[in-house]
Amino acid sequence: MKSFNIFKLAVYFFLFVFIGCNSVKPNATKTTVKSTPEKPNIIIILADDLGYSDVGFNGSKDIITPNLDALAQKGTIFTSAYVSHPFCGPSRTSLMTGRYAHKIGAQFNLPPNSETIGEGISLNETFISKVLHNAGYQTGVMGKWHLGAVEKYHPNNRGFDDFYGFLGGGHSYFPKEYRAKYEAQKKNGKQVIFEYFLPLEHNGKEVIETEYITDALTREGSRFITEAAKKKDPFFLYLSYNAPHTPLEAKEDDMKHFQSIKDEKRRTYAGMVYAMDRGVGKIVETLKATGKYNNTLIVFLSDNGGKTSAGATNSPLKEGKGSTYEGGFRVPMFFHWPNIVPSGKTFNHPIMAIDFYPTFARLAGAKIPEGKILDGKNIWDDFLAGKNAHINDDIFVMRHRNGFTDVAVRKNQWKALKIYQQKWKLFNIEQDISETSDLSKQHPDILKNLVNDAENWSKTNIQPRWWHDKKTGVEWKKDNMPKFNQTFKLN
Repeated sequence: MKSFNIFKLAVYFFLFVFIGCNSVKPNATKTTVKSTPEKPNIIIILADDLGYSDVGFNGSKDIITPNLDALAQKGTIFTSAYVSHPFCGPSRTSLMTGRYAHKIGAQFNLPPNSETIGEGISLNETFISKVLHNAGYQTGVMGKWHLGAVEKYHPNNRGFDDFYGFLGGGHSYFPKEYRAKYEAQKKNGKQVIFEYFLPLEHNGKEVIETEYITDALTREGSRFITEAAKKKDPFFLYLSYNAPHTPLEAKEDDMKHFQSIKDEKRRTYAGMVYAMDRGVGKIVETLKATGKYNNTLIVFLSDNGGKTSAGATNSPLKEGKGSTYEGGFRVPMFFHWPNIVPSGKTFNHPIMAIDFYPTFARLAGAKIPEGKILDGKNIWDDFLAGKNAHINDDIFVMRHRNGFTDVAVRKNQWKALKIYQQKWKLFNIEQDISETSDLSKQHPDILKNLVNDAENWSKTNIQPRWWHDKKTGVEWKKDNMPKFNQTFKLN
């Protein structure tokens, strides 16, 4: 009997160990897959007015983007990625603040040469660059700023250690040409010289640039990575290309790859996209050369939809830049991070650029300032698990026009749309990505609920602090905009 008890104890011990080990292993494996290294490097590569279908990884047939495609194919491609506004200034505002631009009075682009009005994104908003800087990150922005051109709104005063680029909303690409225009206007005594011709700057000091601007920004991005790699702290790089934004100016060597494209605008645009892609290849080479490739999250996207009148395409999406149809604010995007971001995957659930702020803060172990309002959410765990982080969440976009407002709101598969003073429409955006079949009559209650959501959201929007030009500001006040009492009427 005693030996039998000993035998039973041995069996129980064996079963305990066996079951215990097998119950731990799946969780351990799960943790290993989902764990992330402490404080990864983070790079945002932002294209300007890039079309949804103008990259290979999103189906482009005539524009080749081998370097972007290679990263996308080794990472995760987002088919339903949204920015918060259909044109650049407000979209970039949301990227840096984690807020809808309408909530802080930045729903219009700053006007050209915005230094003349002295405005910029509210200093009450702490930029993600500042949050990461305070968490020990080396921070750099190369390229387009468009968030304020006077000193207090300067990148170096918004959390960036290193800035190389231009402060306005755009720039010409060939230094020899724009410098000649700058010198001519300066010689003639012009007080305000068009911002597209101004010299580039490095941390507040004018520089004489000699390279095609896209190549120059790539060079400076590589420089920043090389310098940052010599230090123990991680880095955050915001590589803010102005390509392929107008003016349409491409290098002849880049356009040679697209001789089969007959349309001149499209061919030039293609050359500009190719130059950016070529630059992304050099950034990757630099990451590998410095040993930083494996611990760097690369996020690529466009700031809004492609401008179809300037060579872009957004197929199968409807319309483009400036529109509340999908083509205006649904953008090409991917994440890449070896051994962390799923490789060769496609993520079809919605993701928003305003999610970057809390998500990056989480990855960096950074503290978000007390009282900081965020309109996005940390999506990292849901993303890695392949789950929808925005189930039953509203995704809003609003674009003001002269005398009226276009609005769209998406929740799950449904999207309500008000555009061009037409009646509200309803689409099943998962089944009808091109927005061809209005289902408002079949589902009036769904439409009503979405419109109510959008109206309630609009109640905390504030009046614009500026407009993209003086005329628009005058008309806004004359028309008693935004006239939301008309916008949210259901016929």
